Amino acid sequence: MTKAAGLTITGGLLVAADGAPFPGAIRCEGDRIVALGGDVAPQDGDRVVDAGGKLIAPGLVDLGVFAIDKPAFHFGGITRAALMPDQNPPLDRSSTVRYAAQSGKPDFWVHPLAAATRGLDGTELAEVALMRDAGARAVSTGRRWIADSGIMLRLLRYCAMLDLVVVTHAEDGGITGNAVATASEMATRLGLPSAPAQAEALAVARDIALAEMAGARLHVRQVTTAAALDLIRAAQGRGVAVSAGVTPAHFMLSDTALADFRTFLRFSPPLRQEADRKAVIAAIADGTISVISSGHDPRGPEDKRLPFADAEPGMAGAETLLPLTMNLVRDGVIDMAAAFRLIATNPAALLGVDAGVLTVGAQADIALIDADRPWIVSSDKMAAQAGNTPFDRQPMQGRVLALWKGGMQVV
Repeated sequence: MTKAAGLTITGGLLVAADGAPFPGAIRCEGDRIVALGGDVAPQDGDRVVDAGGKLIAPGLVDLGVFAIDKPAFHFGGITRAALMPDQNPPLDRSSTVRYAAQSGKPDFWVHPLAAATRGLDGTELAEVALMRDAGARAVSTGRRWIADSGIMLRLLRYCAMLDLVVVTHAEDGGITGNAVATASEMATRLGLPSAPAQAEALAVARDIALAEMAGARLHVRQVTTAAALDLIRAAQGRGVAVSAGVTPAHFMLSDTALADFRTFLRFSPPLRQEADRKAVIAAIADGTISVISSGHDPRGPEDKRLPFADAEPGMAGAETLLPLTMNLVRDGVIDMAAAFRLIATNPAALLGVDAGVLTVGAQADIALIDADRPWIVSSDKMAAQAGNTPFDRQPMQGRVLALWKGGMQVV
């Protein structure tokens, strides 16, 4: 890791907030971007990096990871991650939040999400204001939905006063129970415990109604069904401050992928039917979904080498977030600027950090990317703590060549 008084990256294609990437250079001093454009030149004493015609892009901001896995994040071009409160112990006290906020130093930004309730049990509100002061950037219900509507309404009202986004998991637990698959012909054939996809829409409908009452900001971390997306689209249309996210697994895969009982495909929420997968892609295209995150949750053999119904949910997603999002660009679903809004600009805005976009004054979190470089995913050779990827042995396009966090080179 190196640090210089000035850094200038020349001869690249700058990823703009709107429009196509354009030729130019970017210059940083300390931890800030001070100039960018076609006429930017290095100054005396600068360290100069030739981008060789590759993309100069903002570092990715990953909203909702379950482990701080710096080698995997660096490989994937991620400079910041919002850490879910589902830790041991949970992030439900100011001391644990403060520790988590410092855990990425010096080469990674960690933004803790405060637990909405004590122990994440959904019954008693945690000390949200104290955790905000300790470094929490948003509040999260964790892996579960808060079933008690009164608790959820009080949480939303409290967070509205504190100007904090509430990040929620959208599955009605009373309906899903111990289900590991979506109720469908595939789940029936495989004999897997399943729940109807409507469990997601019911949870989303309730949370939208409460957020609208409270005047709060709500982010539904993973929205995976057409019915729930229709509800969010309608709420956004009438001005409710609700946003939606998704992981690549739910726009790349449907429940037909479960045929081999591979536990690397055990997710929460589970994979949906093909019509829902297509609805997710359409929602990305029209802006209903504004965030794509990795859902990074590395799980070892003790959690995954089990019968499908007994395996823990989760995937190692940090290393494949960038290339899978860029698949949407190659397929004509979105353009390059929209891709980086989904994986950098929009999650940074939700967290309230001045990053995720190349602009003068922003933090100098920068990725140098070869958008066309091919590589093959190997679960045995991943940088992650565990290689539980659903995309094992699949070809990818797009690799990070260099990465800077606050002007310091980390890759």
